[in-house]
Amino acid sequence: MSTSLAQVVGASEYGAASLDRGLAHLAEQAAWCAPESCGATVTAVADGADDPATAATHPDLSTLVTAQLETGEGPIPAALDSGREAAADDLLYDRRWPGFRARALDVGVRSSATLVFSRDALTVTVSVYGFRPGPLPQEAHEATEMLGDLALTNFVRDRRYRQALAEVDQLDTALRRRPIVDQACGIAMYVLGCDAEEAFDLLRRHSQRTNRKLADLAEIVVRTRGHGLEGELRKLRHTPPTDAPTPSARPTGA
Repeated sequence: MSTSLAQVVGASEYGAASLDRGLAHLAEQAAWCAPESCGATVTAVADGADDPATAATHPDLSTLVTAQLETGEGPIPAALDSGREAAADDLLYDRRWPGFRARALDVGVRSSATLVFSRDALTVTVSVYGFRPGPLPQEAHEATEMLGDLALTNFVRDRRYRQALAEVDQLDTALRRRPIVDQACGIAMYVLGCDAEEAFDLLRRHSQRTNRKLADLAEIVVRTRGHGLEGELRKLRHTPPTDAPTPSARPTGA
């Protein structure tokens, strides 16, 4: 099953849309920094994501990016693999990536330069394309470098912010649901005549066996006052945990 960039960075539906807008804006700004270019594309991939997020200033360039990512051939895969810039000054004579070269020439692209930026397990590429042969002008190169570095900083900061919000939400949920777990432990202690530590362990193991969240199980225990679960909990009490260490075999001749 594929994992998207938004899933990896923990972005909500709004966060994913914001990320897409950010990538599209970065592609537009990169093309603007190189007035002689015919357009630009951007890819972003986080460690653990199967599918990079992409943006392009023109549909033909978007197709060109998709072909590179699918075949693993072209300046974008080369930049991702090496962590260094990958450029083709004249695709009419450059023989490194035959598949990419053929597709690029077919849409009129003669040159390209792909810059790569990586930080905090997030990698972004910015590619600028030209209808004419020749390297990316130095001024445009420097402007694109500054733009890509700034954009990556913003993406990383946004990801950290959203991760922090998610952690706060999880902590808040845990704190709000903790009292119900404590009540369920109290009921289990009364029904089974055990201490708090054993009661919590039995409820935890039962939640794992039934594939229920502990807090959801606790709500059932409190609502029913433990009726209907005594038998299951008593069985668990006399069943070793699945992660318990296996007793060592007795030595031969002992």
